[in-house]
Amino acid sequence: MTRSTEQGLLADVALLRGHAPYTLAGYAEFRAVIDKDGAVPARLKALFASVAAIDRRYPDLARRELARGVALGLSVREATAGLIVLTSLRGEGAALEFAAILAESFDADDTPAPQPLPGVSQGEAEANFRAYFGTIPPPLAQLLRLVPAAADAYYLMRRGSIDANPLSPKYGELLLLAILAAGYSPMALTHVRGARMAGATDQEIAEAVLCAIPAAGIAAWMAVGAMLEPSADGSAA
Repeated sequence: MTRSTEQGLLADVALLRGHAPYTLAGYAEFRAVIDKDGAVPARLKALFASVAAIDRRYPDLARRELARGVALGLSVREATAGLIVLTSLRGEGAALEFAAILAESFDADDTPAPQPLPGVSQGEAEANFRAYFGTIPPPLAQLLRLVPAAADAYYLMRRGSIDANPLSPKYGELLLLAILAAGYSPMALTHVRGARMAGATDQEIAEAVLCAIPAAGIAAWMAVGAMLEPSADGSAA
Protein backbone atom coordinates (compact mmCIF):
# COMPACT_ATOMS: atom_id res chain seq x y z
CA MET A 1 0.00 0.00 0.00
CA THR A 2 1.28 3.49 -0.80
CA ARG A 3 1.81 5.51 2.32
CA SER A 4 0.68 9.12 2.56
CA THR A 5 3.35 11.79 2.99
CA GLU A 6 2.48 12.43 6.62
CA GLN A 7 2.40 8.75 7.52
CA GLY A 8 5.80 8.31 5.91
CA LEU A 9 7.25 11.17 7.93
CA LEU A 10 5.87 9.82 11.19
CA ALA A 11 6.96 6.28 10.39
CA ASP A 12 10.49 7.52 9.76
CA VAL A 13 10.91 8.92 13.30
CA ALA A 14 13.63 6.67 14.70
CA LEU A 15 12.47 6.88 18.31
CA LEU A 16 8.96 5.80 17.37
CA ARG A 17 10.29 3.00 15.20
CA GLY A 18 12.45 1.79 18.06
CA HIS A 19 10.05 2.22 20.97
CA ALA A 20 6.48 2.57 19.71
CA PRO A 21 5.47 -0.15 17.23
CA TYR A 22 1.89 -0.18 18.55
CA THR A 23 1.59 3.57 18.11
CA LEU A 24 2.87 3.44 14.55
CA ALA A 25 0.70 0.45 13.70
CA GLY A 26 -2.39 2.20 15.03
CA TYR A 27 -1.61 5.39 13.14
CA ALA A 28 -1.09 3.41 9.94
CA GLU A 29 -4.54 1.86 10.38
CA PHE A 30 -6.13 5.26 10.85
CA ARG A 31 -4.33 6.54 7.77
CA ALA A 32 -5.61 3.59 5.77
CA VAL A 33 -9.16 4.77 6.53
CA ILE A 34 -8.40 8.44 5.83
CA ASP A 35 -6.31 7.96 2.68
CA LYS A 36 -8.60 5.78 0.59
CA ASP A 37 -12.13 5.98 -0.77
CA GLY A 38 -14.69 4.71 1.68
CA ALA A 39 -18.03 6.08 2.79
CA VAL A 40 -16.51 9.49 1.89
CA PRO A 41 -14.32 10.01 -1.22
CA ALA A 42 -10.60 10.13 -0.43
CA ARG A 43 -10.11 13.53 -2.09
CA LEU A 44 -12.68 15.09 0.26
CA LYS A 45 -11.18 13.37 3.29
CA ALA A 46 -7.85 14.95 2.34
CA LEU A 47 -9.59 18.35 2.37
CA PHE A 48 -11.16 17.59 5.75
CA ALA A 49 -7.75 16.61 7.16
CA SER A 50 -6.20 19.77 5.75
CA VAL A 51 -8.71 22.16 7.34
CA ALA A 52 -8.45 20.24 10.64
CA ALA A 53 -4.70 20.84 10.52
CA ILE A 54 -5.28 24.57 10.01
CA ASP A 55 -7.59 24.51 13.04
CA ARG A 56 -4.75 23.09 15.13
CA ARG A 57 -2.26 25.57 13.57
CA TYR A 58 -0.20 23.00 11.67
CA PRO A 59 0.18 24.64 8.24
CA ASP A 60 2.83 22.18 7.00
CA LEU A 61 0.48 19.27 7.68
CA ALA A 62 -2.38 21.19 6.07
CA ARG A 63 -0.25 21.78 2.98
CA ARG A 64 0.66 18.09 2.66
CA GLU A 65 -2.92 16.93 3.11
CA LEU A 66 -4.21 19.41 0.53
CA ALA A 67 -1.51 18.34 -1.94
CA ARG A 68 -2.69 14.75 -1.46
CA GLY A 69 -6.25 15.82 -2.19
CA VAL A 70 -5.24 17.67 -5.35
CA ALA A 71 -3.38 14.56 -6.53
CA LEU A 72 -6.61 12.61 -5.99
CA GLY A 73 -8.61 15.06 -8.10
CA LEU A 74 -9.76 17.68 -5.57
CA SER A 75 -10.89 20.78 -7.49
CA VAL A 76 -10.26 24.38 -6.50
CA ARG A 77 -14.02 24.83 -6.15
CA GLU A 78 -14.22 21.94 -3.68
CA ALA A 79 -11.17 23.17 -1.79
CA THR A 80 -12.72 26.63 -1.49
CA ALA A 81 -15.34 25.03 0.75
CA GLY A 82 -12.60 24.67 3.35
CA LEU A 83 -11.79 28.36 3.08
CA ILE A 84 -15.45 29.29 3.53
CA VAL A 85 -15.94 27.12 6.59
CA LEU A 86 -12.69 28.24 8.21
CA THR A 87 -13.72 31.88 7.70
CA SER A 88 -16.98 31.28 9.54
CA LEU A 89 -15.82 28.86 12.20
CA ARG A 90 -12.24 29.97 12.96
CA GLY A 91 -12.03 33.54 11.70
CA GLU A 92 -9.83 35.66 9.50
CA GLY A 93 -6.41 34.43 10.63
CA ALA A 94 -7.13 30.76 9.95
CA ALA A 95 -8.88 31.62 6.66
CA LEU A 96 -5.95 33.67 5.37
CA GLU A 97 -3.52 30.91 6.32
CA PHE A 98 -5.55 28.40 4.29
CA ALA A 99 -6.02 30.88 1.44
CA ALA A 100 -2.23 31.09 1.10
CA ILE A 101 -2.03 27.30 0.80
CA LEU A 102 -4.77 27.30 -1.82
CA ALA A 103 -2.86 29.92 -3.81
CA GLU A 104 0.19 27.65 -3.79
CA SER A 105 -1.85 24.62 -4.83
CA PHE A 106 -4.00 25.88 -7.70
CA ASP A 107 -3.55 28.00 -10.81
CA ALA A 108 -4.62 31.63 -10.46
CA ASP A 109 -6.64 31.21 -13.66
CA ASP A 110 -9.09 29.08 -11.66
CA THR A 111 -10.17 32.11 -9.58
CA PRO A 112 -13.77 33.13 -10.39
CA ALA A 113 -15.04 36.67 -10.88
CA PRO A 114 -16.29 38.45 -7.72
CA GLN A 115 -19.99 38.08 -6.92
CA PRO A 116 -22.23 40.81 -5.49
CA LEU A 117 -22.78 40.58 -1.74
CA PRO A 118 -26.31 39.51 -0.73
CA GLY A 119 -28.47 41.31 1.79
CA VAL A 120 -30.85 40.02 4.45
CA SER A 121 -34.56 40.75 4.55
CA GLN A 122 -36.49 41.43 7.74
CA GLY A 123 -37.02 38.19 9.70
CA GLU A 124 -34.94 36.08 7.31
CA ALA A 125 -32.24 35.24 9.85
CA GLU A 126 -34.71 34.22 12.55
CA ALA A 127 -36.66 32.04 10.12
CA ASN A 128 -33.46 30.32 9.03
CA PHE A 129 -32.41 29.64 12.62
CA ARG A 130 -35.80 28.09 13.41
CA ALA A 131 -35.71 25.96 10.28
CA TYR A 132 -32.21 24.62 10.97
CA PHE A 133 -32.12 24.34 14.78
CA GLY A 134 -35.84 23.67 15.36
CA THR A 135 -35.84 26.63 17.75
CA ILE A 136 -33.75 29.73 18.43
CA PRO A 137 -30.65 28.67 20.42
CA PRO A 138 -30.15 30.96 23.45
CA PRO A 139 -26.92 32.59 22.13
CA LEU A 140 -28.66 33.48 18.87
CA ALA A 141 -31.79 34.67 20.67
CA GLN A 142 -29.65 37.11 22.60
CA LEU A 143 -27.84 38.20 19.45
CA LEU A 144 -31.18 38.88 17.76
CA ARG A 145 -32.27 40.90 20.79
CA LEU A 146 -29.09 42.87 21.40
CA VAL A 147 -27.41 43.31 18.00
CA PRO A 148 -29.80 42.33 15.19
CA ALA A 149 -27.28 43.29 12.50
CA ALA A 150 -24.82 40.78 13.97
CA ALA A 151 -27.55 38.11 13.92
CA ASP A 152 -27.96 38.81 10.21
CA ALA A 153 -24.17 38.48 9.82
CA TYR A 154 -24.22 35.14 11.65
CA TYR A 155 -27.01 33.92 9.37
CA LEU A 156 -25.13 34.93 6.23
CA MET A 157 -21.95 33.13 7.33
CA ARG A 158 -23.90 30.07 8.49
CA ARG A 159 -25.70 29.94 5.16
CA GLY A 160 -22.42 30.29 3.29
CA SER A 161 -20.91 27.40 5.23
CA ILE A 162 -23.75 24.95 4.56
CA ASP A 163 -26.50 26.03 2.17
CA ALA A 164 -24.33 27.95 -0.33
CA ASN A 165 -21.17 25.90 0.13
CA PRO A 166 -19.48 24.70 -3.11
CA LEU A 167 -19.87 21.19 -1.67
CA SER A 168 -23.29 19.70 -1.08
CA PRO A 169 -24.97 20.51 2.27
CA LYS A 170 -24.07 16.99 3.41
CA TYR A 171 -20.37 17.39 2.73
CA GLY A 172 -20.46 20.93 4.07
CA GLU A 173 -21.74 19.53 7.38
CA LEU A 174 -19.06 16.82 7.36
CA LEU A 175 -16.37 19.44 6.76
CA LEU A 176 -17.66 21.43 9.73
CA LEU A 177 -17.55 18.26 11.83
CA ALA A 178 -13.91 17.59 10.97
CA ILE A 179 -12.96 21.06 12.23
CA LEU A 180 -15.10 20.80 15.35
CA ALA A 181 -13.67 17.36 16.13
CA ALA A 182 -10.16 18.78 15.80
CA GLY A 183 -11.10 21.41 18.38
CA TYR A 184 -12.83 18.86 20.67
CA SER A 185 -15.91 21.09 20.50
CA PRO A 186 -19.32 20.24 22.01
CA MET A 187 -20.78 22.19 19.06
CA ALA A 188 -20.16 19.01 17.06
CA LEU A 189 -23.47 17.62 18.31
CA THR A 190 -25.40 20.28 16.36
CA HIS A 191 -23.60 19.30 13.17
CA VAL A 192 -23.96 15.57 13.74
CA ARG A 193 -27.68 16.29 13.67
CA GLY A 194 -27.25 18.62 10.70
CA ALA A 195 -25.27 16.02 8.76
CA ARG A 196 -27.93 13.40 9.39
CA MET A 197 -30.65 15.83 8.28
CA ALA A 198 -28.63 16.47 5.10
CA GLY A 199 -28.56 12.74 4.35
CA ALA A 200 -25.21 11.66 5.80
CA THR A 201 -24.91 8.14 7.16
CA ASP A 202 -23.22 7.52 10.48
CA GLN A 203 -20.38 5.82 8.57
CA GLU A 204 -19.82 9.04 6.60
CA ILE A 205 -19.90 11.09 9.79
CA ALA A 206 -17.41 8.72 11.42
CA GLU A 207 -14.96 8.97 8.52
CA ALA A 208 -15.18 12.77 8.55
CA VAL A 209 -14.41 12.87 12.27
CA LEU A 210 -11.48 10.48 11.82
CA CYS A 211 -9.95 12.98 9.38
CA ALA A 212 -9.15 15.15 12.41
CA ILE A 213 -6.85 12.52 13.92
CA PRO A 214 -3.63 13.45 12.04
CA ALA A 215 -3.87 16.97 13.48
CA ALA A 216 -5.67 16.39 16.78
CA GLY A 217 -4.98 12.78 17.78
CA ILE A 218 -7.40 10.12 18.94
CA ALA A 219 -8.97 12.58 21.36
CA ALA A 220 -10.77 14.02 18.31
CA TRP A 221 -12.78 10.81 18.02
CA MET A 222 -13.44 10.63 21.75
CA ALA A 223 -14.88 14.15 21.64
CA VAL A 224 -17.49 13.21 19.03
CA GLY A 225 -17.86 9.42 18.86
CA ALA A 226 -20.44 9.10 21.64
CA MET A 227 -22.68 11.50 19.72
CA LEU A 228 -23.18 8.72 17.16
CA GLU A 229 -24.61 6.27 19.69
CA PRO A 230 -27.89 4.80 18.37
CA SER A 231 -31.10 5.33 20.28
CA ALA A 232 -32.71 2.50 22.25
CA ASP A 233 -34.57 1.28 19.15
CA GLY A 234 -31.28 1.03 17.22
CA SER A 235 -31.90 4.07 15.03
CA ALA A 236 -29.69 7.15 14.80
CA ALA A 237 -30.38 9.53 17.66
